[in-house]
Amino acid sequence: MNAPWKPAGSGIRDPFVAYVCDDATADALRPVVAAMGWTADKVHKGGLRSGIQTLSVSASPQILFVDLAESGDPLTDINALAEVCEPGTVVIATGQINDVRLYRNLIASGIHDYMLKPLNPDMLRDAFTQAQAMFHAPKVVDHAAERPHCSVAVVGARGGVGASTIASSLAWLLAEQDKRSTALLDLDVHFGTGALALDLEPGRGLTDAIENPSRIDGLFIERAMVKASDKLSVLSAETPINAPLVTDGSAFWQLQEEMRASFECTVIDLPRGMLVQYPQLMADVQAVVIVTELTLAAARDTIRLLSWMKTHAPQALVHVVANRIAAAGQPEINRKDLESSIEHRIDHAVPFDPKLACLAAKLGKPMAEAGRGGKTVAPLIDLMNTVVGAVAAGNDGKMPKPGSLVGRLGELKGLLAKRMPKAKAK
Repeated sequence: MNAPWKPAGSGIRDPFVAYVCDDATADALRPVVAAMGWTADKVHKGGLRSGIQTLSVSASPQILFVDLAESGDPLTDINALAEVCEPGTVVIATGQINDVRLYRNLIASGIHDYMLKPLNPDMLRDAFTQAQAMFHAPKVVDHAAERPHCSVAVVGARGGVGASTIASSLAWLLAEQDKRSTALLDLDVHFGTGALALDLEPGRGLTDAIENPSRIDGLFIERAMVKASDKLSVLSAETPINAPLVTDGSAFWQLQEEMRASFECTVIDLPRGMLVQYPQLMADVQAVVIVTELTLAAARDTIRLLSWMKTHAPQALVHVVANRIAAAGQPEINRKDLESSIEHRIDHAVPFDPKLACLAAKLGKPMAEAGRGGKTVAPLIDLMNTVVGAVAAGNDGKMPKPGSLVGRLGELKGLLAKRMPKAKAK
């Protein structure tokens, strides 16, 4: 609701409208409204519900005052109001609940201020003055800081290799270390952990987008994204597992288009099954991170993914990340054999640190934040710098031409034979 002001729409907007629940609130408002030079007749009875009904069919005012006294669920009702408010509307709410958690949640949802009843003239006058200044404040655009959009897809070669962990850490690094406005799009609609990794509730944004692709626009993105910080926002879902995914994929493509216009970076946590169903998702992705591990199954599927990327995303620069590299113990296959079989070097190797993984989960932070300065995070920082550098340079690098897919899968059989010890004669 406190979106950047759009001057084109200001000419048809009322400067102020209020929807209140009782005569005492209306009587407190009218003299202050008149003193501000606004029309006292714009103070209406009916509360928030009346405001939502009216604003769904009429232009939003510059400053909107709503009364939550009759609301059973203020946060849900404010979110419903956001669905009908135009960008730039500055919302001030009042109510009878004196709860700091409610105040913080309301502010986080996008309103400008929450005022506790009973209202007094000085309180109202100060709030309206600040709201007016906020509405008319020019939007600051730093043209010198404009940078090309960076779109990255993170795909796991196998389930459980830690692709979502890499995706959330990469998004956090882009936002907090490289200072780029970043969107994390978690496309595992049933079992995604993008919001969970950042200690957030996923919301209904992604589910609404899938059900109603025609609603997706810049305003929808602004309201649907859950903010993890000033620079990082997340769009994910926890769709019931008895509700199958029914879509042609157009919603996912539109989401990427709108995120490209609204953010400097998009990190897509992309389940590998989605590649099969919706190959068009990779059409405009500039970089792909394939997360793998030192096992034969992961090697086989890394080969298949590299071949798929060559056909369906030839424009993307592919980075292979070997995750959970143990300091001790014999891996199923060693790094050299993996690189030989996939005909692609391991660009980044992330050490396995179970203590850091446990700490990050307990704190509700991505691993890159929980383990700042550690040896586990260093390869992730290198990955972030490599991706950003490739995009800034125009992404001229291409995937090395892989050999025959059948031939490389045949090499895996040789590795399997080498791995199995010879049986001793009885």
